[in-house]
Amino acid sequence: MSIHWPIIRTCLKRPLSVGVVDELRSYRRIEILIAAMNLASEIERKCQSNTVGILLPTGGLTPIAALAVWILGKAVVPLNYLLKPEELQYVVDDCGTDTIITVGPMLEFMGHTPRVKNLLRMDKSNLKGVPEPRWPAIVSDDDLGVLLYTSGTSGKPKGVILSHGNVSSNVRQIREWINFGSEQVFLGCLPQFHSFGLTALTLLPLTCGCKVVYASKFVPPRIMKLFREHRPTVFIAIPSMFNALMSVKDASPADMSSLWCAVSGGEPLPDAVAARFKERFGVTIAEGYGLSETSPVTNWCRPQEYKPHSVGPALPGIHQIIVDPNTNAPMPVNTDGEVRMRGPNVMRGYYKLPEVTAAAFDERGYFRTGDIGRLDQDGHLFITGRLKEMLIIGGENVFPREIEEVLCAHESVKDAGVVGVQDPMRGELPVAFVEMKEGMSFDRQTLLTWCRGKLAGYKVPTDIRVLEALPRNPTGKVMRRELKKLV
Repeated sequence: MSIHWPIIRTCLKRPLSVGVVDELRSYRRIEILIAAMNLASEIERKCQSNTVGILLPTGGLTPIAALAVWILGKAVVPLNYLLKPEELQYVVDDCGTDTIITVGPMLEFMGHTPRVKNLLRMDKSNLKGVPEPRWPAIVSDDDLGVLLYTSGTSGKPKGVILSHGNVSSNVRQIREWINFGSEQVFLGCLPQFHSFGLTALTLLPLTCGCKVVYASKFVPPRIMKLFREHRPTVFIAIPSMFNALMSVKDASPADMSSLWCAVSGGEPLPDAVAARFKERFGVTIAEGYGLSETSPVTNWCRPQEYKPHSVGPALPGIHQIIVDPNTNAPMPVNTDGEVRMRGPNVMRGYYKLPEVTAAAFDERGYFRTGDIGRLDQDGHLFITGRLKEMLIIGGENVFPREIEEVLCAHESVKDAGVVGVQDPMRGELPVAFVEMKEGMSFDRQTLLTWCRGKLAGYKVPTDIRVLEALPRNPTGKVMRRELKKLV
């Protein structure tokens, strides 16, 4: 099934109901559909590529832009506006798009404009007129729907190939599991270039006929104001956001009394945050789990099934196993191992990376998540660690090598190693260790400034420390586990 047809049917079934509210305006469902049809005509006149980049702030314009792209049978490429210019340009070039949909304020916020043939400014487009009649594209489950870029171990982002079948299956899986009705009100502040923000906070409410309220920036007092004004029943965020809401001095349990479902994802929820939030607001935060490669939601702990530290059972249609990562042998109940899974929501592979794709699946077709976890006797999944060395900083995936390569590019640095340290606000923070070249002196501030000029802000190390010699294994590889002991 396509991603867009269920959304179109909902727009036609409830045309006058408000579907989206953002900081600029509210959108009735028929207005979303009309705007998407008009934008589709503009894209069709200019775009020759099969992919279209979307570079927009969190809000009502993103679903309009995505729907327009899918109406034409093209694939959406959500673009991360927090990336440095060279990182973003790599994604634009790699996906092969000739068109980016954006607005002027976004370009001003970034301070640069990606190089692309067509730059469609929605703030300069007339999206309100009677649209040209057209029949939205009919696509198959296997057709490319979303090309979502995630950090790669080589330092270059990898394009995750999500088909229409992958994404639409995940929306159906969540609906079947949670049984969302049109009476629900979502509050969303996650970026829509993120898989979590795209599927759970954009496509899900639009398909279900729910209202969703967006905030383009996470500012705790502003979010609390939205709670009071719109009385959301569903709030999906990352742990650091839940933690930050407790900084709003005049917030009270009454402000969140409408919440039926509060879900944390993207990174492990610290016990202290969960306990303090429950004490302050009387709200129990349940956890969910997923990856960009799984569209993304695979587990969701429903309110009535809450267990501390559990991300819940697998959604319908997803089969999860825990295996010994060295032998591939299945692990018993309540025993840690690598989490592997298969299901209709699991990606087709990585874009133009056949060898990496092959390595991501085992011989039985299960996707290797790289995460360590265990299943209990009730089928609840508990994530306990990560097999891979990826850091999760404020819900964003960051690989140590990305930061190490930037540090090593500085003229004074011989080699570098980066590890993560736990942080109650952002999940993890990167700490770097450097070995200096002979005759070169160590200047922490100089290296931090260097990193700020080369990396997205959330990737910049919180601290840089110098060692006479980095710990290495017999083959000369820096041993991050030894660096971890020094933090």
